[in-house]
Order: sequence, then structure tokens, then C-alpha cells
Amino acid sequence: MHKRRVWLEVALNGGWTKRRQPLLPVTREELIEEAVACVQAGASIVHLHAYDEVTGRQNDDAATYAHVIRGIRERCDAIVYPTVGQNPEAPDSPQRYAPIEALCEQGLLEWSVVDPGSVNFSLAEDIRSGRASGYVYTNSEAHVRRGLELARRYAYHPSYAIYEPGFIRLGAALWRQMVGVPLPIYRFMLTDVFAFGLPADLYGLRTYIDLMEREHPGATWMTAGRCTDILHLVRPTVEAGGHIRVGLEDAPLGTVRRNVDWVREAVELIQRAGAEPATAAQIRAGLKAQQI
Repeated sequence: MHKRRVWLEVALNGGWTKRRQPLLPVTREELIEEAVACVQAGASIVHLHAYDEVTGRQNDDAATYAHVIRGIRERCDAIVYPTVGQNPEAPDSPQRYAPIEALCEQGLLEWSVVDPGSVNFSLAEDIRSGRASGYVYTNSEAHVRRGLELARRYAYHPSYAIYEPGFIRLGAALWRQMVGVPLPIYRFMLTDVFAFGLPADLYGLRTYIDLMEREHPGATWMTAGRCTDILHLVRPTVEAGGHIRVGLEDAPLGTVRRNVDWVREAVELIQRAGAEPATAAQIRAGLKAQQI
């Protein structure tokens, strides 16, 4: 009997730094080694943030991304894509996309981040304690259009992080309007610790699925988290036709599980649900078939 193939993505680090997520990889070689281990364990998509190895802070350096992407590709087949940085003082600056364009010019990107909307990143615990530590993650419509224009020019798939339901509506509307952009991949960022979006339970998952069926029926979507364990949602995601993302960017802060541990657990749950993780080649073929 043919088993369904589920895409499994690993988000290696995010912008948390080791202070908040001690096990995350920072150096170029750490990123390569962990990515390869995760691919060997069953992931086929790798997402990462570049860091300055001296300061330990995110820097979105194109040369770092290029080195890591090439290093991974030399050892395994995977879809590897970086984040899009943000300067709080100039969130819509064209320079925000400079590393992405540099990587595209080198032929290194198949996917890239285009997040269709803005959101307050505020921790529910901080709000309850009276701490004003939240910030605005800004993606104006002009910025989103810029990302989709680059996706059309360089033929990469936009990776949509869905922090709020309205992100689905805007992302789908702009994709329909901007003819020629490759198919986006929608990623539901469920969370139990931030005061945005929907919770990491069946209600949250089903709400996003229902909205997807209305706004972009048949499009590919993934279940992911923001500082939240979503492994309990693997089975309902697989059964509903979705895909999975795990890793230290998405995991609860301070987790004692490494990236490869999260991947192995996700693979086991995917298999228990009657499916198998897809290879990178199978993912590419599936997207190509949808685009035709």
C-alpha cells in the first residue's frame, strides 16, 4: 500500500541566541553538522539564521548563508533556506532583501521567507507580570510585494509564516494578484506562550485549515510552533493532509532536546500516523506538479 509522504522541516536556530536557547547551533560548522544529521534522520527542509560567531548574535550575512548552504548540499540533498532580517529603525528598507538577492544570484535558493503581515510579539507571561517586552514584527504590504517580486524573478517558493489568520488572506490575495510567483508554502505558527494567533491545539489547527480551504484551497500547509511543542498535533496534521516543522527555533525555550531529537520524534509520529517523511526530490516534484 502506498504511504503518504509528509514534508518534514527543521528550523535549526532562529534569533534566540544561546542565552535563551542554549542548544542552538551558531557557527557555520555547527549549522552544517546539525543540518546533515537532521536530514539523515528524516528531514528534507532546513531553515536557518546566520550568526556572527564572535558576538553570538544574528547578522544575516550572505557569505555565511552561502557557506552553510553549500556545505549542506555537498553532503546531502535538502531544501535549505535562510530568514529575512529586519532593522527595527528601517523595517521596509530594500537592504532587508540584499542577502536574499545575493544568494539568488549564486543560484542557492529554492525557497525564501516572505511573511505576509505584521504582528506584536508579546509573551503572555510578560503581559501578566506587567512587563512591556513585546515588539512589532513588521511586514508592510510594500515589503510583502517586494518579496513576491523577487520570488517571481528568481523562481523561488515563498515560505509564509502565518502568525495571524489575516496573514493567510493577505498572502493568498497577493499571490493571486501577482501572476507568475511560484506557489507559496503556508506555515501555521501555533503558540501557547505568545499573545498572538491561535493556540497549539485542535481548535487552532482546524481554524487555520478551514480558512485555508476558503482562501487558497489545495495549497500546501505545515504545522509549526512558536516556542511551543506541536508534536501532539502531528497525527491530526498528517490525517488532514498537512506537513510538519520542528526544531530549536520553534521549540520551547530551554529545551533539552537537540534538533535531531525533535526530528527523530517527528519522524516516529509521522510513521505512527501511517505516513513516511518525504525526500527533497519528492517535495520538488510535488510542487512542480501543483504549479503545472
